[in-house]
Amino acid sequence: MKRSDIIRTIRVQFRRMRTVDAAAVLDTVVDAMIDAVAHGDRIEIRGFGTIRPRPRANPVTGQPMHLPANTTILFRPSRELTKKMNG
Repeated sequence: MKRSDIIRTIRVQFRRMRTVDAAAVLDTVVDAMIDAVAHGDRIEIRGFGTIRPRPRANPVTGQPMHLPANTTILFRPSRELTKKMNG
């Protein structure tokens, strides 16, 4: 699903919304999510999943290591999403 598909879905749900307004809504949500993860916050969307930054750890000792350039994102799907994907 592309950005344009999401915008089209928003417009179908809210029939009087213009494309520009639907794009602004999507941009606002995405920007807020990016800012939250960049600040180390966890995002939980019920029925979809959880997104959080995954700090690196030393594989030998298990001690957390602070490597800002190497922080990754961890996505854990919800049970509902997993059930829908698996049939």
